[in-house]
Order: sequence, then structure tokens, then C-alpha cells
Amino acid sequence: MSALNGLKLVAAMKPTALSPALIRRNKLLAKIGEQQAMAQAQADGTAYTPTKIKRIADGNGEVKQVTVPKRVKAWWWKGDNGKTFLGVRYGNRMLELAKGKAAVEVANGKELISVLGTLRKAVEQGELDAQIEAVGAAVKARLKKK
Repeated sequence: MSALNGLKLVAAMKPTALSPALIRRNKLLAKIGEQQAMAQAQADGTAYTPTKIKRIADGNGEVKQVTVPKRVKAWWWKGDNGKTFLGVRYGNRMLELAKGKAAVEVANGKELISVLGTLRKAVEQGELDAQIEAVGAAVKARLKKK
């Protein structure tokens, strides 16, 4: 028992399920990670081709798992004035980062990568939870009308 005396023992249990806010946050973090990898590949001059595993039935009815390219769209675009803008997407909707502002202006590819890193930290700290919840509520309301 003397070996356990040196440890800090607490009465904590692992949660059985994640909260909905944490699930949404993790989903957005995964998408930001894809955007970071795509921006880094663009800066390096290489192609970014993520893959996913898909189940396909052949002519005999046998189901096989195959690796196929995953379609990922960039969140950044060039504006009319030649500047680059970055918008954060959750599902098919843009998040409003501040009241009436849904995009970040970036100067170049290097700044794009650092802005994505900053956004990642903001999501990890829960700073965009209200915006994510608002998008989720809007989608739920739209589905409820149908």
C-alpha cells in the first residue's frame, strides 16, 4: 500500500457520453485540421488528397471496402479586390465569427495557416460554441418546418 500513498487518488469516473457541445466542437476541429493540411499542401506546392473508406457492392452482391478520395472544399477564396478571405463552415453554413462578420481577411498562404491555427485554438477553448449552436438550431428549425 505504500506505493499508492505517493499518488493523488480522486473519486472520478470517465463520462459515458460526450456532451452535444463537445461533439460539435470535435467535428469542427476535424474540419479545421483538414483545411490546415490543405493550406499547408498548397503552400508547399503539393496536392492534398485525403481518402475515406467506402463500402461498395460488386456485381455478385459481395460488399467490399475500398479507399476512395474524399472531396474537401477550401474555405478560402479570392475576393474581387484580389485579397484572400477565409470563412469557417459548419456543415453547409458559414459561421458568423462576430456580429455581421463571417470571414477573415488574410494576406498570404502563410498567414492563412496561422489564422487556421488561431481558429483551432478558439474552437478548443469553446469560443465558437454559441455560433455552432446557432447554426445547429437553424438547421433543426428548418427541418421541423418540413
